[in-house]
Amino acid sequence: MEWYWIGLIVFGLLMIVLLSGVNVGFGFMLITLVGATIIYGGGERGIFILFTNMRSALSNFFIISIPMFILLGEVMFHSGLASNMLDAVDAWLGKLPGRLGLVAVSWSTLLAASTGVNMASAAMLGKLLLPEMEKRGYKRILSLGCIMGPGGLAMIIPPSGLAVLLGVLAEIPIGKLLLSGVPAGLLMATLMAVYIIGISWLKPSIAPRYDVKSMTLSQKLRALRHLIPLAVIIFCVIGLMFFGIATPTEAAAAGAAGALVLAAFRGKLNWLMLKKCIMGTVEVSCMIFLIIGGATIFTQLIAYTGITGNLSRFAVSLPLPPIGIMICMLTIVLFLGCLLDSVSIMMITIPIFMPIVRALHFDPLWFGIMYLIDIDIGFLTPPFGMTLFVMKGVSPPDTTIDEIYKAAVPFILIDIVAIGFIMVFPDVALFLPNMMMK
Repeated sequence: MEWYWIGLIVFGLLMIVLLSGVNVGFGFMLITLVGATIIYGGGERGIFILFTNMRSALSNFFIISIPMFILLGEVMFHSGLASNMLDAVDAWLGKLPGRLGLVAVSWSTLLAASTGVNMASAAMLGKLLLPEMEKRGYKRILSLGCIMGPGGLAMIIPPSGLAVLLGVLAEIPIGKLLLSGVPAGLLMATLMAVYIIGISWLKPSIAPRYDVKSMTLSQKLRALRHLIPLAVIIFCVIGLMFFGIATPTEAAAAGAAGALVLAAFRGKLNWLMLKKCIMGTVEVSCMIFLIIGGATIFTQLIAYTGITGNLSRFAVSLPLPPIGIMICMLTIVLFLGCLLDSVSIMMITIPIFMPIVRALHFDPLWFGIMYLIDIDIGFLTPPFGMTLFVMKGVSPPDTTIDEIYKAAVPFILIDIVAIGFIMVFPDVALFLPNMMMK
C-alpha cells in the first residue's frame, strides 16, 4: 500500500477517535497501541516495544518542568496572589480610552507571567470585570473580546506548559522557546492595547469614559507592592534561565518553590489550599505524560511507515517558495483549531511539520513561536474554541453565543497580525533567546 493511503487511514482514524469525544490522551494511546501491535508484530513484541519507547520518552529530564509549571500556576491561582495584581494595574492606567479593556489586557499579561493558565485567566477576568464593564456601558463586542483575547497570552509567555510540551515533542530547546515567548507575548499584548485604545477613541459609545479618582505618584508607587510576587516569580523562572544559572527544569522548580514561599509569607498557605494545588497538578500532569508517551510512539510509527519522509519530500518539491509552504502549514493549524483542542492539533501536526521545517532549513525556534500563537487562535475560533465556552459560562445570562463569536473576531485578527509580524521580522521573537547565556 502506498504511503499516502496509509497516512490517510491513520489520520482518518485518529480524527474519528478525537472527534468522538474520547479523551485526547486515551485516544492517542488507543491508536498507537493498535498501530504498534500491527506494525511491530502482534502479541508481546509490539506491546514491549510500545512501552519501552514510552518509558524512554518519559525519562527525559525536561519533562519534570511540566508538573513544576503546573504547580506554580495552581499556587498562584488558589492562594489569591494573582488577583492582588489588579490593584497595581488599575492605579497606573489613569483615564485612557477603553480603560477597563486595558485593565483586562494588562492583568492577563501579568497572570500569564505568573500562572500560565489561559482559561483560568478568562474565567477570573470574566467574573471580576464583566459586571463592571456592563455597569459602565461597555458594548459586549468589546468587553467580551477584551477578556477572551488576552487570555491566550498564558500559552505564549512563560511559564507556559504548552510551550514545554511543544519543545519536548518538536525537539526545540525548551529554555529558548520559553524565552522567545516573552517578546512575542508582549507584542501581542501591545497590539491588543492599541486596538482597544483606537476603537474606543474612534467609537466612544463602545467604551464610554467615566470619572476615575486621580492618584498621586506616591499612591501609584505604593500600589506596585502587589507586583512584588510577580517580580519574584519572573526572576525565578525567566531570570535564572536567561543568566544561565538554571536549566528550564530547575527554573520551573524554583518558580514553584518561590510561589509556595510567597503564599506562606502572605498567610495564604494552608493544608486545604495545598491539597487543591497538589491534586490539580497530579491530574493535569498525568494526562500530559500520557499524551507525551502516546505522541512519541505515534511519531515513531508514522516514521516507520515512511509517511514522514515521503511527506517531507513532497512538501519540499511543491512549486511554492519555502515561506509559502510555512504559511500553508500555519493555515492548516488555523483550520484545525475550529475542530480540535490545542493538544490534539499538536499531536497530529508536529510529527509531520517538524521534518518539513528542518528540510526547508527554517529555524525550528522561529517556527515554534509562530506555531504557539497559531494554536492560541484555536481557543477563540468557533465552533469549538474552549475560551468561547468559558466566556459563555461567566457572561450574563442574556449573552448569546453569536455575541461571543463576534467579539472574538478582532482578537483572532490581532493574533494573525502578530504571526505575520514575527514572520517578517524574526528577531522580534529571537533576540532574547539569542542573548541567553550558556
